[in-house]
Amino acid sequence: MLQLPTTPFLRSDALAVGLTPGSLQSALARNEIRRVFHGVYAPTSLTDTIDLRAACAALVLPPHCVVVERSAAWLHGVDLHAPEERFTVPDLEVVSLPGHTTIRRPGVYAGVRDLKDRDLVTLGGIRVTSPLRTALDLACLRGVLPALAALDSFMRRFQISREEFEQELPRFRRRRGVVQLRRLIPLATPLADSPGESWLRGRLIEDGFPPPEPQIEFRENGELIAKVDLGYRQLRIAIEYFGDEFHGPKQREHDATRIAWLNANGWLVIVVRKEDLREPGWTRVRTELANAIANRRRPRGKRRYPRGEQFQR
Repeated sequence: MLQLPTTPFLRSDALAVGLTPGSLQSALARNEIRRVFHGVYAPTSLTDTIDLRAACAALVLPPHCVVVERSAAWLHGVDLHAPEERFTVPDLEVVSLPGHTTIRRPGVYAGVRDLKDRDLVTLGGIRVTSPLRTALDLACLRGVLPALAALDSFMRRFQISREEFEQELPRFRRRRGVVQLRRLIPLATPLADSPGESWLRGRLIEDGFPPPEPQIEFRENGELIAKVDLGYRQLRIAIEYFGDEFHGPKQREHDATRIAWLNANGWLVIVVRKEDLREPGWTRVRTELANAIANRRRPRGKRRYPRGEQFQR
């Protein structure tokens, strides 16, 4: 019986040594291997590290290619695929440097881009756009929600400041997406714990709500009692993003206890899941939040909560 490779491998290499398409599908079904890119596999016994990801990419990339955009983010350890794409096999996004032929391969999204030496780093023997350049490219080329998630994630992971983003803006003059980039840099924060939280914050801002405060902490005698993802402190409204990774069945009791504590202390909690980021779920979230704001700003005798910024709807 033929043995599966113990290192990353191409589908064509596996077939060349006698493995069949059926045996590869069976190995995938048994979770013995995983598909990393189109036609590229790795044993599941290997830990998913940046070096492993780079080794998989190196199997299909010629030396003149540079990994860019979401693939570059992934190699840097930042997964910026949309919530519904998180468990799919992504295309490998690469560019060729000027003067070289564009790569043509199934599962590879390729182009040509003029990059400077300071835009490039080497990971596992392949060239990748730097964290700063990757974040800026994504903030120009993607829609508002994934763009904000990119800026947030790279600020958090690589301690990139808003000032560093702003210093690069002159290079992007007249580039497609630069207007969006200029608008989003002041809204970016390293406090967002996940891309889903960034998407939620972006949707609120896009719908005319003021930027909510991220990661509001509640402490007693210096000890952290609770924390909410987003909120309006003056109105005591909390908005929680419940992603599958951190708010599954095992966390249900903890989440219920935390929400009960917040309710008992006068906070209204609105829970948002990934399916609520799109219609029809978003209509429910938007309406619930707008009603909560209206109710908590309406005078009822002595004002219970201090007057905050005017909410523009």
